[in-house]
Amino acid sequence: MTKKAHGAVGEHKQALPLKFCVTFVSPAMKVNRVCADPPLQPCGCPTQHGSSQPAPRPAPKPRLQATGIPNGRMKTKKPICAAAQDDLGGESSDEASEAPMTTYLLYESSAGYALFLKKEFEETAETEEEVQNSLLDPKKVSKILSLHAWTQFRDAEDALNQANSIAAGIATEELVNFLEMNLPKKKKTYQLGVYDPELGKALAEQFPIAHGQSVKELLRGCRLHFNRLVKDLSEGDLDKARLGLGHAFSRARMQLDPNRQDKPIMNTIALLDNLDKNINTFAMRVREWYAWHFPELTKIVTDNIAYAKVSRVVRVRDNFEGDKEALTEACGSEDVADEILKALKMSMGQDIVEMDMKNIDHFASEVIKLADMRKTLHEYLKAKMDLVAPNLAALIGEIIGARLISHAGSLTNLAKYPASTVQILGAEKALFRAIKTKGNTPKYGLIFHSTFIGRAQQKNKGRISRYLANKCSLASRIDCFSDEATTVFGEKLKDQVEERLTFLSEGTTPRKNLEVMQEAIKEVTKLRKKRAKKAKAAAEAAAAGEEVEEGAVKPKKKRPAAEVPEEAEETPAPKKKKKRAAEAEEETAASEATPKRKKKASA
Repeated sequence: MTKKAHGAVGEHKQALPLKFCVTFVSPAMKVNRVCADPPLQPCGCPTQHGSSQPAPRPAPKPRLQATGIPNGRMKTKKPICAAAQDDLGGESSDEASEAPMTTYLLYESSAGYALFLKKEFEETAETEEEVQNSLLDPKKVSKILSLHAWTQFRDAEDALNQANSIAAGIATEELVNFLEMNLPKKKKTYQLGVYDPELGKALAEQFPIAHGQSVKELLRGCRLHFNRLVKDLSEGDLDKARLGLGHAFSRARMQLDPNRQDKPIMNTIALLDNLDKNINTFAMRVREWYAWHFPELTKIVTDNIAYAKVSRVVRVRDNFEGDKEALTEACGSEDVADEILKALKMSMGQDIVEMDMKNIDHFASEVIKLADMRKTLHEYLKAKMDLVAPNLAALIGEIIGARLISHAGSLTNLAKYPASTVQILGAEKALFRAIKTKGNTPKYGLIFHSTFIGRAQQKNKGRISRYLANKCSLASRIDCFSDEATTVFGEKLKDQVEERLTFLSEGTTPRKNLEVMQEAIKEVTKLRKKRAKKAKAAAEAAAAGEEVEEGAVKPKKKRPAAEVPEEAEETPAPKKKKKRAAEAEEETAASEATPKRKKKASA
């Protein structure tokens, strides 16, 4: 129990009674005050006395609890009175016990990972411009930032993999291990500053992440003064690493997915549309230009390309020699060629000079070239659609299917669209106008050019367009997410649309979707088995061919080895020359004796 006297006990007077407060400190460190002042003369402490309104009096300074230590020293502790502590304006014990938070900065360079330590830096005391200006000065940066850890990539391939992972917001195993080795184990004592928020989300489970404007400014300073802060790298090495990683990363970004080559389809269909416009415009110019000389040809030949070819064959009307074969080849029909020959004799057109005809001929040749280019592009588009979206092409055609993919942006986007969006895709202006004016919304967009809607009755066009959009959505999803490219599902879906047309016009009940899909799955299974057999046969044939080649090559290798031992056996022959000479003499003697015996026998 401690006593805190408000007045000196020795100077006590009768007029002024003794005033003191007794403070009891319990084992649970709770403060209990009992004031011994008389009720009429409050002491001014925060406890309640007899008077409900104590006289105002300045609060006394808090006394500290003291413990006796030998040699007369005193060790002070925390203030006992919490109210007195608040009067002093001191910090609470929790805030005072907390250590300052350390900030680390992760910088991903082209050569490796760097971990920087942020030194004492008043972020709130300076504006953003002042922070940027201080980070521009190399002397100030060295006082603000210091290199804590550094790891270098193994090779260019490793650098590319790390860059791709960071761009995708994925924390690689190498990065996590690097941070675990160089960061403190206690997570409450530090924070890790990361520039990319996606990468920060991936690292947030294991490390305390900080992401803000101050972190971005500091990381900009790290990037600007990276050569000075990391002394292990020379400027030339860093430039080479940046150049190599930049080329590799850009090359990987520019490469197209071989399984989903929808970008060429989008470019091809755009070029086809432009070619159609140009061909029509140029062909009309050729017709108007050449019609002054041969006006009857416009009614006889209606096709623009055939008209351009005929104009190049006929040229000047008076100089034409009547080559029927060339005309037939140009217009494609003997009857049309005969009509042209008759019209040449009775033409009412004006004369034309050779110089004008040269320009017309040159312009007509350009129209023919554009038509040939369009034909080639159409074949290319058909082949691409068979690879990328075979079911969609089988259902609605390669041209309309390519337009749907181009308008959606990609096959994946088209597959994500609902059927209602696919139905009005391409009619956005009409849709927004209808919404604005509160009118009827459009029933179809790009799919209006399909033959199914053209064949349907006027009252059934909306129904068939909705049904066709549903099947197009299914076909695009099958093409986008299936592993094998087949046209089985597209053909079955096309049959369903045909049956729906028949049902709307004649009332014939179509098949159920479940039955149609089961048939399609059976056909796909058969195709897989056939492909597996073909692949197996091709592999066996290739293996047999390799064995035959190896068998044909091995004897050639053995022949020299077989001849070498014979030569080796013949090499020691010079030691036995006498024996060989004797054997040769015996053989010659025997050969000479045998004819004599034969002669005797004949005699």
